[in-house]
Parts: sequence; C-alpha cells; structure tokens
Amino acid sequence: MPEVKCGAAEKVKPSASPGAEKASDIAGNISYHAQYTPHFSPLAFGPEEAFYATAESVRDHLIQRWNETYVHFHKTDPKQTYYLSMEYLQGRALTNAVGNLGITGAYADAVKKFGYELEALAGKEKDAALGNGGLGRLASCFLDSMATLNLPAWGYGLRYRYGLFKQHISKEGQQEFAEDWLDKFSPWEIVRHDVVFPVRFFGHVEILPNGSRKWVGGEVLNALAYDVPIPGYKTKNAISLRLWEAKATAEDFNLFQFNDGQYESAAQLHARAQQICAVLYPGDATEEGKLLRLKQQFFLCSASLQDMIARFKERKPDRASGKWSEFPTKVAVQLNDTHPTLAIPELMRLLMDVEGLGWDEAWDITYRTVSYTNHTVLPEALEKWSQIVMRKLLPRHMEIIEEIDKRFRELVISSHKAMEGKIDSMKVLDSSNPEKPVVRMANLCVVSSHAVNGVAELHSNILKQELFADYVSIWPSKFQNKTNGITPRRWLRFCNPELSEIVTKWLKSDQWTSNLDLLTGLRKFADDEKLHAEWAAAKLASKKRLAKHVLDVTGVTIDPNSLFDIQIKRIHEYKRQLLNILGAVYRYKKLKEMSAEEKQKVTPRTVMIGGKAFATYTNAKRIVKLVNDVGAVVNNDPDVNKYLKVVFIPNYNVSVAEVLIPGSELSQHISTAGMEASGTSNMKFSLNGCVIIGTLDGANVEIREEVGEDNFFLFGAKADQIAGLRKDRENGLFKPDPRFEEAKQLIRSGAFGSYDYEPLLDSLEGNSGFGRGDYFLVGYDFPSYIDAQTRVDEAYEDKKKWIKMSILNTAGSGKFSSDRTIAQYAKEIWDIKATPVP
Repeated sequence: MPEVKCGAAEKVKPSASPGAEKASDIAGNISYHAQYTPHFSPLAFGPEEAFYATAESVRDHLIQRWNETYVHFHKTDPKQTYYLSMEYLQGRALTNAVGNLGITGAYADAVKKFGYELEALAGKEKDAALGNGGLGRLASCFLDSMATLNLPAWGYGLRYRYGLFKQHISKEGQQEFAEDWLDKFSPWEIVRHDVVFPVRFFGHVEILPNGSRKWVGGEVLNALAYDVPIPGYKTKNAISLRLWEAKATAEDFNLFQFNDGQYESAAQLHARAQQICAVLYPGDATEEGKLLRLKQQFFLCSASLQDMIARFKERKPDRASGKWSEFPTKVAVQLNDTHPTLAIPELMRLLMDVEGLGWDEAWDITYRTVSYTNHTVLPEALEKWSQIVMRKLLPRHMEIIEEIDKRFRELVISSHKAMEGKIDSMKVLDSSNPEKPVVRMANLCVVSSHAVNGVAELHSNILKQELFADYVSIWPSKFQNKTNGITPRRWLRFCNPELSEIVTKWLKSDQWTSNLDLLTGLRKFADDEKLHAEWAAAKLASKKRLAKHVLDVTGVTIDPNSLFDIQIKRIHEYKRQLLNILGAVYRYKKLKEMSAEEKQKVTPRTVMIGGKAFATYTNAKRIVKLVNDVGAVVNNDPDVNKYLKVVFIPNYNVSVAEVLIPGSELSQHISTAGMEASGTSNMKFSLNGCVIIGTLDGANVEIREEVGEDNFFLFGAKADQIAGLRKDRENGLFKPDPRFEEAKQLIRSGAFGSYDYEPLLDSLEGNSGFGRGDYFLVGYDFPSYIDAQTRVDEAYEDKKKWIKMSILNTAGSGKFSSDRTIAQYAKEIWDIKATPVP
C-alpha cells in the first residue's frame, strides 16, 4: 500500500535521524516527528505545528546528551550538587537549545524547506511559567552555567500549571489571568513514570517499642518527575531541571461515592493534588493559603531528597545497607532562599526514621550537605511560619525543628557565654507572642547549614554586620559572598545578534561567549570611529525591534531616535517605580511650561516601565495604574508627545526582556540603598551596552566599579545613611524639595484622571505610622534623582560620548557572568569538579 503523505511529509520525506546535524537530515527528522509522534491532525502543518515538530527534533539531541551525561555521572560517581528552588524563569528554549548545541544554522536551513523562518517558529513558543522575578531567572542562568562548565549538578522545582499569572492591562489597571503555557503541552519535558515518590501531609508521630519514631497517617500524595534537559554551550553535557507534579492514584478515587452522586468528595485527594502544583506563590492571606504554600515547599523538598538518596544508593550497590558517612562527599544541597528550608528537617527525618541513623550522625550529614543562599534583608521576605500550622501539617518535622533549636541554645550557653543575651533573636523558634508562635526559617537555615552566602558584596556585608551579625561570632568562616551573574549566551549572544557579531568581529574571536572577561579587549577600541558607527547601527536595529514590540502590545508608537529609558522588574515599593514615574510627571510638567523654542532644546525620551505587581499587593498595583494613567495623558498630548512618551510594557517575562534589554540605552536600578540584595537585570542591561542610572545598592556598586564611575549615573542616599535618615524623618526634620511637591500636586490635581491616588501618595507623607513616613525615601532621593536625569540628557546630546559610555559598559561586564559565580560556588561551597562527557 503506498505511503499516504500529508502535512509536513508533502514537503520533506519523513526519516528518523535523532542526532542529525545536516539541514536535509534535520528536515527529515522534523517531518518524521510531525507524522509519527503527532499532536495535531495529519493535514495540519502551520507555524504552531511546525514549532512543536522542530522542538521535538531538537529534543532528540538533548535526550541523547542527557542520557550520555546521566550514564557518565552514574559510572564516575562524582559529588553532585542539587539546587532547590521554588521558581525557575526559563524563558523560551528553542533558540537557546540550538545555540548551545551549535546547530542554529542547520536548523534555520531545515525549517526553510517547509517554508518557515526559525525566528518565526521560535516566536510560537510560550515562556515556561515556572518563575516570577530575579530569584527564578538567577536559578535558570545557574543551570545554564552548570551545564556549560560540565559540573555534576541538577535543579529541582515544581511543575506549576498556571504559573504566577498573565498580566493584562485595562482602564482599571492590572488584571491577573492564569498562564496557559501547558494548555497544549511543553515539548521539552520528559515524564519519568518510574520516578515517583510518596509525600505525606498531616498524620501523627508513633513511638515504636525500640524508642524510634515514625510519622504515619494523614494523606499521602505521589510526586511524579518531569525532566527538562539543559544543554551546556559547546559541550556534550546536558543536565536536568527535574520538576515535580503532585498526583493521586486510582485507589484514591472513591467509586462508591461517585456513583452515589458525591462527585467532589469522591475525588477529594485528586483535587488536593492538583492544588499543589497549580499556582506559583498562591495568595497567603488566608489560613488555607498559608497551608498550601507550606505544602508546596515541603512537597518540593521531600520528593527531591528522596530522589537524591535513591541516586546515591543507585550509584554504588553497597550503599543500600549503610555507608552514610559518604553522603556529604557525594551530595551537596543548595537552598535558593528560605523556601526550601524544610529540606533540613526532612533530610534529618529520612536519615533517622527511614534509614535508622542516630541524631548525631544524621545531624553531621545534614550540616555538611546543606548550604543556604540568602536573597533578601526585607523583614517580610524572611519567612516565618506559624508553629501551629507547621505542627498540624508536619508533626514529625516540628519535633525535629524543636530539637535543633534546643541543641542550638545549649551550644550557645555552653560554648559562647557572651552571646547568651542574644539567644532570643538567634533561636529558631520564636514564641515571644504566645498568640502567634513562629518558626524563623532564615535562622533555621543559618544554624543548620555549613555555608551561608549573600549575592553581592554590599548585601553579604549587610548580612555579616547586621542581619546575621550574632551568628558570625559563633561561626566566623560560615559566611561568604557570591556575587550573582547572568549567562552571556542567552543575554547577549542569542538575544542581541547584531551587537554579538560586532563584539566577535572586534575581539577576533567568539570565545567571550564562555569567557566573558575577554570583553575587556573592547576598551582599547572605545574611541574608534568605525566601532562607534557599527555599535550605533546595532543599537538602532534593536531599538526598531523594540518599537515594533511596543506598537504590537500597547498600540503606542514610539520614536527610535528618542532616548529609550527602561525599568523592568517586579513592581515593589523598595524598587521605587514610584520614583521613576514621579520623575516622568515632573518632566511632563516642565515640558508643559516651556515655549516651543525651549522644547526644541529638549532631549526626546521614551520612558518604559514593566513588571508584575503581586495580586494582593495593593500599592504596587496602584503604581501600575498610575504609570498607565500618566502614559494615557502624556502620549496623547500633542504639545509634548514629540519629546516624552510614557509606556507600560504589559506581561513582562523573559521573552519580553530579550527584546527590551538590547534596545535600551538608559536603565533605571533605583532601589533604596541596602534593600536590593543584588539585582541581575542591571547586569543584563550593562552587558548590552546600556548605561545605568542607579543608587549604590546591590550589584550596582560592583557594576560601577567595573564599568567606571564616569559611565554610570549615580544618585541617592547610601546604605549606611538610611537608618539615620528614617530617624530624622520620624523627628520631623525632613524638608521636601519643591520639585517633589510639584510632581505630587499634579497627580492630586486630577491631571491624570479621577482615580483616587491619595492612599499611594499618602505613603510619602507624614513622619511615621504604618504605610506612611516615606519608608523607601522617595522624597529624600528625588532631588538628586532629577539632577542625575539632567546629567543623562546632557550626556545623550553628545553622541560620541554616549556611544563610548555604552561600549565601556559592555567591556566592563566580564565579572558578571554566571559562569564565574557558579565556578566559585563549585570550588568554595559545594566542592564539586567538572565531569565532562568524553
């Protein structure tokens, strides 16, 4: 019978060739996937169907490498790092995968045989909705670097079906809708039906006749593994991001109840399982919300640790019966912030209650295995869980935490007498409010980890001198700094091809892609007119691409010849998008007061702000609304819209960042000094030749040192002044700048609509009180911010000077590669070595 050709097969004969590197073979493999691993009707082969078939063809390469890497690690049995994170902000995978595998050109030629452009197909991919902000994007950059450096390391996370949310902007402001990235399926993940672990909640603790303890009863769900292969750049290694999904079994479905019409109660456990991996950071204002968040955290920790132990045993058969002392020499667990803290009591429980170890041996293993990265000094972000909720959900873990706390207090009293008065602030369990006793997760991490690190020099110093100062006197060598970094593959090589080619041309090598320090070689060309011309052309191409994106998603036309000024990050009062928009309001007011002749001398500017406000964070949502209201007036005002546009970029994610960052010329990183742990978007902007206006906060401090003080617009109070300035404010000593008052007054006058902004502006008024007294010092920093913006305008008018500043920003970005960060973690915290597949 003749073969029926349809869809893709009409254009290219299907032929399975999983490792194909020639365009014709790749095209055959794509056609094979369209026909024999179908997800759509046989005649359909539009752009979407073509994307999925292409992705599955690329996945063949990844699976081959993943399998070889897994077997190699299995045979050589190296010490392996496991990175636990509640979120990963992966972005799209197609461009990155073919780029890292070195087969971009071949795939571009292959898809042309079907009449498609690779870039257009890549645009059909939905961003994986597994993360929210910098924490998740950092974790994803780290995975890329781990694979590129051939390190034995894996990531563990949860497979969220609906992500955080998809942001829509309407006249009312921000609206949240569920992410739809899994409405069809993700072509990158591989479900592992043999990797399933039970995870228990609730229940009680039984004491056995031999005195040992066992957690029983309650409800048990299954954790099912999905692997997302992560390829290294120009290496054979591919590691894993293993994501867990919560499942109930057929046995948990009550057929009798269902047939009796009790449909909901018949599938109760199935519904609870679905809740666990439904949403990232579910609202926790209710008791149910708090319980669900704690369930998510424990689910991640328990499944991941059971998997690590299984792999530890799998690699050497004699470990099944003991040899636990080897565990810390073969396993390193990194906690990305406090969300995975429950890994500590869970590892203790598994070692004691399941494997039969005594407390001292289990504690020694846990302490040597676990390390903790702190990402914040904000009190509300340092998690504290109700002891009552913890005891109800995890009764055995609560016992273990109580014992850890008791032994820590005994250690302080017996060995560090001078610290005895500090025990109340250092202990893990805080019962100072008997109505609401809590477990302090950060304290539990510090007490139980062999290493604790901050993520920028300034942040790590604040941890040592303020937040964790008392612990430093007990364990002086425990605390380290690991300045964050970004992967140069995604954040320059692939997202900014024009600039990337120029860098390669002038450095006469593309080695910088995996050795970012080589960028310093651009410094000697910083005044070269030829480089200036090429650099300006590349920037203009990126700006035009960005202008098209803005038109597509907002309907606003922006001028690529204006200064593109961008702030994209989570909306939070400490990140001070409010300072930015107040500055734009002041600029608008000044423009309205100018004569036509005066306006001619103005530097035209397009201010873009993007980011998601957490669904229950009212003031952040008011800021989003204000930006949109200001934009609606400014952009439609014929007197000024040639000189100023204000645009809110909706639904900010990795793919949007990949368009915005290359097209940016000025980027705002303007948090209150001492409040941003590091920031990583600042590094991405700098790497792409964007100049930063910012405070001395987080990694800004180090960026300014690397790119040169003259190539960074500095303003604002310093971290060591903040406490004193707040005190002055409380004492009524603050005198606002008239320009600050003018900007607020214009908003109050109704110039931007009738919405009541009083509650938002009220946070800037008064000297003290909840939600008042300008805690984030917007008013104090406003005059120096406006002055810095005037310096920006002046510098931008001198095109030669500006392009030189841009080149020197790229040239000074070498330090901020995540390859450098991960190499430091590997050597100084994890003690793991490169294990390349031969």
